[in-house]
Formats: sequence, C-alpha cells, structure tokens
Amino acid sequence: MECVVQGIIETQHVEALEILLQGLCGVRREPLKVHEICLKSGPNLGAVPSEVRLICNLEQTEPTWTVRFVGGAMRGAGAEQLSVLVRTVIESKASKNVLRLFYALGYKLDHELLRVGFAFHFQRGTQMTVTVSSVNKMPQLHNTDEAVPVTPGIQLVEVTAPASSETYTEVASAVSSFCEYLAPLLHLSKPGISTGVVPTAAAAAASLMSDGGGTTL
Repeated sequence: MECVVQGIIETQHVEALEILLQGLCGVRREPLKVHEICLKSGPNLGAVPSEVRLICNLEQTEPTWTVRFVGGAMRGAGAEQLSVLVRTVIESKASKNVLRLFYALGYKLDHELLRVGFAFHFQRGTQMTVTVSSVNKMPQLHNTDEAVPVTPGIQLVEVTAPASSETYTEVASAVSSFCEYLAPLLHLSKPGISTGVVPTAAAAAASLMSDGGGTTL
C-alpha cells in the first residue's frame, strides 16, 4: 500500500521549492526523467478492465523498466477522514521486452508521458518520496526527444510513502505533518482534488530565494 498526495506549483517557484525541500529532507535531490507508458486491457482479459504502467527512469546509468499496477483507493469512514489517499500498489522489475509481452497479452496503449524534474528520498517519521516534475506528452510514439509540456508553466508535486494495513494511519499522519511545511508554496491533497496554485506562493518563494532557505515559514 502507499499513501499519496498531489499538488501543483508554477514553474517559476520550483527553485524556491527545491531550496525548501533541501533543508527539510537533508539529502541531495535526484534527477528525474521518467518515460511512462500506460496500457489498458482489452475485452478478452476479463470483465473488469485493468490498467498497468510501464516506467523507466532514463536518468539511470542503465535504465530498467518497472511494471506498476495501482489499485483502487481505500474506502470507508476511516479513509474519508484521512487527508491523504491510501491505495494498493504492486510493482515488479521487468526486462526491456516488457512492452512486447503486454501487447501479446492483449493490452493496448492508452497514452504515454515523460516526467522531467527531480526527486527527494528521505526518512521523516517514515520513508517518503517527493517528486517535482513537468508532465510532457509525446506527439510521436515513444519519441521522448520531441516531448512537449501538457501544462506549460505548471509542475506536478507528489508526496508518497509506503504503508501496510497495520501502519497506514501512522504513515498518513507523517505525510500530512510534512505537507504543512510546504503549505506557503503549495497545497497538497488527495489525487483528483485540485486546489490550484497558492496565493502566498510568490511571497514565500521570494523569501526563500533571498536568503537561501534560512527563513522559517
């Protein structure tokens, strides 16, 4: 399982967000250039359609593919009270022939994206990952060099943390607490709930840029 929240930030404030994250996380950022292929099952693969994502970080010395299946969100009164989304996730490493395999199984290409940005992997109450990326589409199939932004001037911020059925409440609380530190620059919420850009972002970014992150927000 994983806990996840998302938000958006204007590209002009991303450098300030990076400064803030650097101070909060205490680790170096990792460059991100992820080619993501979304596949959906055909009618011959069961009554319930399924979706898998094939992911490859092109920044790796030897890029490898990962198959990622994201299940439905946790439901019920307990889940509604959480400020983060809790969902099941299955991941597995795969060979470079994985796309050919899924085509042979009857899956069809739905869309593909290129996410370019950076990530922080750190420990803060629990293991967390923050990714900040520009989401790009590819006019030509599999041609990452020709990718163009889906929303120019806007970048996606995502905070995720692994969890289990026994620990998700504690993990959700840790994620929520961490998100409070980012509130002056952006609002993070459950995926699918858009809060837009934050009115205080410009002032907070200016403060961070002026003193390199020394200001307490």
